Amino acid sequence: MPIYGSEYGHPSALVLRKNTDTMRPMKSNASLFRKSVRASVALCFASLLVAAPQRASAADQPAVALQQIAEGFVSPLNLVSLPDGSGRLLIADQVGTIHLLNKDGKLDEKLFLDLRPKLTKLNQGFDERGILGLALHPKFKSNRKLYIYYSAPRSSSAPTNWDHTSHLAEFTAAADFNSVDPTSERVLLKIDKPQANHNCGRIVFGPDGFLYIGTGDGGGANDNEFGHSSPQGNGQDTTVLLGKILRIDVNKGTPYAIPSDNPFANGKQGRAEIFAYGQRNPWGISFDRGGDHELFAVDVGQNLYEELNIIVKGGNYGWRVREAHVAFDPKKPNTPPTDAPKTDALGKPFIEPIAYYKHPARNKIDPTQLEGISVTGGYVYRGKAIKKLQGKYIFSDWSRTWALPDGVFFTATREGKGKNSKWNLDSLPITTTSGGKLGAYIVAMGEDDAGELYVMTNGRNSLTGQTGKVFKLVAK
Repeated sequence: MPIYGSEYGHPSALVLRKNTDTMRPMKSNASLFRKSVRASVALCFASLLVAAPQRASAADQPAVALQQIAEGFVSPLNLVSLPDGSGRLLIADQVGTIHLLNKDGKLDEKLFLDLRPKLTKLNQGFDERGILGLALHPKFKSNRKLYIYYSAPRSSSAPTNWDHTSHLAEFTAAADFNSVDPTSERVLLKIDKPQANHNCGRIVFGPDGFLYIGTGDGGGANDNEFGHSSPQGNGQDTTVLLGKILRIDVNKGTPYAIPSDNPFANGKQGRAEIFAYGQRNPWGISFDRGGDHELFAVDVGQNLYEELNIIVKGGNYGWRVREAHVAFDPKKPNTPPTDAPKTDALGKPFIEPIAYYKHPARNKIDPTQLEGISVTGGYVYRGKAIKKLQGKYIFSDWSRTWALPDGVFFTATREGKGKNSKWNLDSLPITTTSGGKLGAYIVAMGEDDAGELYVMTNGRNSLTGQTGKVFKLVAK
């Protein structure tokens, strides 16, 4: 049984691969994994363990409709409000273009930004690379700064058999907010990627003013291929930036500063940028704009489960020792060991997902079950248009099958008011003209300044054609 402690031995015996992340230097320390996190932090983690969610009754679930607001994209992945009082939205297409959607519902003829010359060459088939993250600085209206996470060609310092290098870059918009000069780019962070998939790249500013960055485990499968730390995998290796939630201060330092309370801020037990770890591919991170402003992140599973987490500072969410709530063996990814490990190599308890759902049996979708194959992160709804969704986390799944576009929507609802309350998971009916089916792959979700939610879809599981659309969730 591959329990973390017995399979990998003493933490000091961990084998670390050469790191190729271009970033602030980390202090060297021979006892990198020797000390465990302080007891008070461990107790905090333990208090966050949540029982497996139960499906709620559908009686009180509101049906919502989708209002199409834009089309003609390849695969739109990001949507943010432009805070200049114009009511305009920025929509980033995965293939490298960022568009302005005017208040009248028409796309501006001029691109806001064209990053295609800076991207690595994308496949016309399925591809997880491109423009992956877009966030505006909290003071964008005065400093005009925005941040983009994208897939650039492989850096010269990366191994020649690696795929590409992810860039986190700062740009400055023009004074009229109508465009961005590509030459204004200031690259803050480069992360070399061994494989083309599991990039994440979702970024968001927190209520603390810091920039949070989701990174995938490096790609391939099972966090167990070349470019993945042995024996623990990138998700559990705190000396690499892959498979993490990062947090940096873009307002200070060169090229950025480390928040003083980051878990490994002194660099002795891990990379200073790390805020939380044990991630596979957290395709969707967002802060609740109300309540306690918690940070939500989904994590795309391997073969069995998709999961939803609340991210806390220093939290270890298990990958690749666990997949959702069960143990994981990279040599037998379809057969979880009997008992899921409760603690990691440092003796810290893993943090349980607040909700999870299973993958459907091959070619056998059960309409009575909550199923999907690739979770797409969303938001806690704080808008005013759909009152029954207030306070619920609204998210989706890319599709219930690979071959056919069959994206579905879910809600996660906290039973009580306390942070330790259980969560109920349920489907969210959507009114469509396709017999109750969306008929598209849900590639991302977005939120405007009013807290209203948007859905971005691709009619194909590839980067071909212009079947990408953007919809707004509205009351039925």
